[in-house]
Amino acid sequence: METNLMNSENYKYQKAKEKVNAIKGFYGNLLAYCIVIPILAYINYRTTEFPWAIFPALGWGFGLLMNGLYAYGYNPLFGKKWEERKIKEYMNEF
Repeated sequence: METNLMNSENYKYQKAKEKVNAIKGFYGNLLAYCIVIPILAYINYRTTEFPWAIFPALGWGFGLLMNGLYAYGYNPLFGKKWEERKIKEYMNEF
């Protein structure tokens, strides 16, 4: 019984640690975005008329959005309901 409790606590700790690391990674990515994109925009403004800086801003911005959704546990495609449904489906197969 004590082993189950320890395993449960260890599991909770590991999951919490993963979540904290994901959120920390998101904020690091956000900070880098907020530094690099304005620099690219400035370089773009000073060098050419074509707004090429929009492409890295949109691409990185989309990646940042996905990273944030994952870090805070929101996944519209593969959420908890989908996961539970798939687990039940595969359990019925075996």
